[in-house]
Amino acid sequence: MVIGAKATRISTNSIVYHSFNGTSDVYTKLLEAYAQNGALQSGKTLHAHLVINGLAQKTHFASKLIAFYAECKQLSHARKLFDKIPQSNIRRWIVLIGAYARHGFYEEAMSVFSEMQREGMKPNKFVLPSVLKACGRFGDFRTGEILHGVILKNEFEFDSYVVSALIDMYSKCGKVEKAKRVFYGMVDKDLVAMNALVSGYLQYGIVNDALVLVEQMKVQGMKPNVVTYNTLIAGFSQEDDQVMVCKVIELMHDDGLEQDVVSWTSIISGLVQNFHNKEAFGMFKRMLDVGLCPTSATISSILPACATVADLMLGKEIHGYTVVTGIEKDVYVKSALIDMYAKCGFISEAKELFSKTSERNSVTWNSMIFGYANHGYCSEAIELFNQMVREEERKPDHLTFTAALTACSHARMVQFGESLFKMMQDKYAIKPRLEHFACMVDLLGRAGKLDEAYNLIQSMPIEPDLFVWGAFLGACRQHGNMDLAEIAAKQLAKLEPESAGSSVLLSSLYADASKWANVAKVKRVIKKKKLTKFPGCSWVDVA
Repeated sequence: MVIGAKATRISTNSIVYHSFNGTSDVYTKLLEAYAQNGALQSGKTLHAHLVINGLAQKTHFASKLIAFYAECKQLSHARKLFDKIPQSNIRRWIVLIGAYARHGFYEEAMSVFSEMQREGMKPNKFVLPSVLKACGRFGDFRTGEILHGVILKNEFEFDSYVVSALIDMYSKCGKVEKAKRVFYGMVDKDLVAMNALVSGYLQYGIVNDALVLVEQMKVQGMKPNVVTYNTLIAGFSQEDDQVMVCKVIELMHDDGLEQDVVSWTSIISGLVQNFHNKEAFGMFKRMLDVGLCPTSATISSILPACATVADLMLGKEIHGYTVVTGIEKDVYVKSALIDMYAKCGFISEAKELFSKTSERNSVTWNSMIFGYANHGYCSEAIELFNQMVREEERKPDHLTFTAALTACSHARMVQFGESLFKMMQDKYAIKPRLEHFACMVDLLGRAGKLDEAYNLIQSMPIEPDLFVWGAFLGACRQHGNMDLAEIAAKQLAKLEPESAGSSVLLSSLYADASKWANVAKVKRVIKKKKLTKFPGCSWVDVA
C-alpha cells in the first residue's frame, strides 16, 4: 500500500516510509492505516516528520496521533499529546475517552470525562457512547442514570448509537428492565439497539426472552444479522441447551446466513464450560474441516478442555498450531497456554512461556500465580504476586487475590494472608467474594485458629456456601474439634441434603475420637435418608 510516498514493506503488519511528500489527506490516511495495522514504528516516523514540518500541533493531526497511539496501546503517549492540545477543543476529549473505553481502561475513561466536565465542556453525542460503555463495564449505574438525564435533556435519544450504548450500560449494570424500557421507548428501533438488548438478556440469563424479542422484531420487518444469531448461540451454549443451539442455527440458515468463526467459537466455549470436553474437541475439528481458521478466542476457549482432561498431547498440538499461525503472540492465547501447562502439571513449561511473554495482562499473571499456588510453589506464587503489584500497570483483580490467598493457605502464611485480605479491601476496593472467605477460612483452619475461622464465617455479609463450610469442616477434623465440626456438618447437610459427604467426614472424625456410638448414629442417618456417596475419579489421556 503506497499513498503519496515511497515505501518499503517489511512485514504484513508494518510499513516503513523513507520519505513523506503528501497532502493533509495523505497523512491522515497513513496514520489511520498505521493504527489499523498496529505499525507503531512507522507511525512514530511519520509523527517525527509532522513535528519537523510544524504540523503535529495542529488539532486535526494531534487528534489523529492520539487515536494512532491509543490503537497501538501506547496510552501514555496518547495522554501526553492530549495535554498539548488547547483545552477548548472537544475533539481531543472524544478521542482520548474513546481510546480508554475501547481498550478497557474504564476507570481512566471516567476520570478524563470528569476532568472534561470540570473544564466546562458539555458531553455530546460523540463522547456519550464511550462514557456509557465505561459506566457499564465499571458498574457505575448512578453516573449512567445521570447521563440518561443528559441524553433526554439534549434530545440525544434519537441517535441510535447513543441509545444503544444506554441500553448496553443498563444491561451491564444488571438493570435489564430499564434497558427494555429504553428500547421499547425508541421511535425508530434499529438493529444496533436490538442487538444491545439481546446481549443484555444474555447477560441476565434470559436467553429465551432474547429469542422471543428477535422473533417479534422479525415480524415487524427487522432482519437479524450474524451478530444477533451469534449472541443467541452464545447464550444457549452457556446454558448447555444444545437443542436450542441447533434451532438458532436453523433460523440463521433460513435467513440466508452462515455460521462464522464466532458462531463456532461460542459453541466450543459453551461445551467446555459445561464439561463436554470430548464434544468440544469434536466441534473444533469440524470447524477446521469446513475451512474456518480458529481465532485467538477459539484457541483460548478450547485450551481449558485440554487442561481439564489433562490431555497434554492435544494441548501441545494446539500450541504448535498457534506458533505456526502466529496466534501464540496474542496475550489471551499465551495466558490460556500457561494455564493449560500449569494444570497439566508442567510448571516449568508454564514458567518458560510466562517469562517469554512481553505483553502481560491480569489473566496472564493470574494463570501463573494460580499454577504456582495449586502445585505447592507457594513462595514463588507470593513472589510473583508482589512483582505484579510492583510492575504491572493493571491492578490485581479478585482472581489475583484468590490465587495469592490460596498460596498463603497452602503455606500456612497466616499473617501475610490476613494482610492481603485487608489490602484487597482497603487499597483496591475489592469486596470479598465467597472464594476469598473460603480461602481465609481454610488459611485460619489449617493453622488451627478454628475460633477465628468460625467468627469470620459468622461475620460474613453473604451466606457461606459449600466451600466455606467444607473448608471449615476439614479443618475441624484435622484439629479434632468435635463441637465446631458438628456445626459445620449440619450447615453442609442443609446446603447439600442429598449428599453424604459431610456425614462421612463427621463419621470419620467420631471414629478418630473412638466415639463409636456416634459413628453408628451417623451411619443410620445416611442409610435412613438414602444419602449418596459420589465415588472419586480422575482421568488422563495417554497417547
